[in-house]
Amino acid sequence: MNLSRRHFLKSSGMVLGSIPFISLANPFGISNTIKVGLVGCGGRGTGAIVQSLVADPNVVVTALADTFQDQIDQTLLILNKKDAKRVDVPKERQFVGFEGYRALIDSGVDVVLLCSPPNFRPDHLEYAVSAGKHVFCEKPVAVDIPGLKRVMESVRISKEKKLNLVSGFCFRYSEPNREIMRRVQAGAVGDIKSVTTFRYGGELTLKERKNTWTDFEYQLRNWYYFQRYASDLIVEQSIHSVDYMNWIMGNKLPKAVSATGGRQSRPWEAVGNTFDHFAVEYDYGEGVKGMHFSRQQNGTESRNSVEVNGTQGFVDVNIMKNYNIHGNKSFEYTGNINNMYQTQHDELMAAISSGGTVNDGDFMVNSTLLAIWGKIAAYTGRRISYEQIMDSKEELGPHSDGYNWSMSPDVTPIAQPGFKSFV
Repeated sequence: MNLSRRHFLKSSGMVLGSIPFISLANPFGISNTIKVGLVGCGGRGTGAIVQSLVADPNVVVTALADTFQDQIDQTLLILNKKDAKRVDVPKERQFVGFEGYRALIDSGVDVVLLCSPPNFRPDHLEYAVSAGKHVFCEKPVAVDIPGLKRVMESVRISKEKKLNLVSGFCFRYSEPNREIMRRVQAGAVGDIKSVTTFRYGGELTLKERKNTWTDFEYQLRNWYYFQRYASDLIVEQSIHSVDYMNWIMGNKLPKAVSATGGRQSRPWEAVGNTFDHFAVEYDYGEGVKGMHFSRQQNGTESRNSVEVNGTQGFVDVNIMKNYNIHGNKSFEYTGNINNMYQTQHDELMAAISSGGTVNDGDFMVNSTLLAIWGKIAAYTGRRISYEQIMDSKEELGPHSDGYNWSMSPDVTPIAQPGFKSFV
């Protein structure tokens, strides 16, 4: 679904609506030119900044930041091929290193895209919001509960400042998913009794080590395999499926979570310290359950699905394939399958241009909480209540300011349920 600059769909935990075009002379004090900066020039970050260019002809990319210069160079190459006339990133606005995010946010940008590994997200979001910037914030928003609590505070402040905060939970920007949700919210399947989500696939790409890389640099370039930077696959990747469950449940949190998981196909001595599969039960009380299954195992069958059982019907969704409701109010989606990644940026830029506000903060916090909760339940082998998870003190690594090139790599052992303590 391609959105005009005069309207955008506002996405939240429960409501989908439209807000009219107001004026380009908007209350944010932004001129027709929207200056955008990117923190984190990996694959997802590069895709996001290109989508920002596509979203609005008034967007100009003015700054890039990353831990590595070669990643900035690669992003610049792609941007210049896309639209060199709207790329203005001289060497003095290419910020390299762990502190680069501060310099980028202070460089005069109107919008910042936060796409670094998620362990850095609480610091980056906190600084961007304190500086009054509009934000696209990739998922997840934290890797542990102390970091998530800092994000909660940043979300609160962003609302006070009426800043736009669009999350990377792209399923919520898919038109087929939105149509399913409209109907579920209108009672198409009655009362929800269970939600089951699957995210099955192979292992992620592993970058081969170069002779010049230290152990620490090797980890940073393959960050999704390490707890310090990614938490685990349920938090870093399959959190999209967990977010879909949270969407169905109206952003309501469960009473307790039980889970299992492990490292089954990936050799124990292979790279990283994360699991390769999870199975999680979210107990919402009164017999209502959420179930999530995920794996990253080469040679296995892929699956990316959502099933919802209600008192009057059920939902059957296979992402990018079919979107169906069965029951008294049956429905089969036959419309356009939009580019949900692009729609995120279309709506962000439309909101900024019109003076409107879209803030995904509440659900991006809760969906990240659900993923971390499931991971910790699996790691410890314990049933964990809401009160317990919110009291977790475990921090997987230092704040951004504590990173330097002489620090040790992540040597956290692979969790063994029954031996791993709840912290």
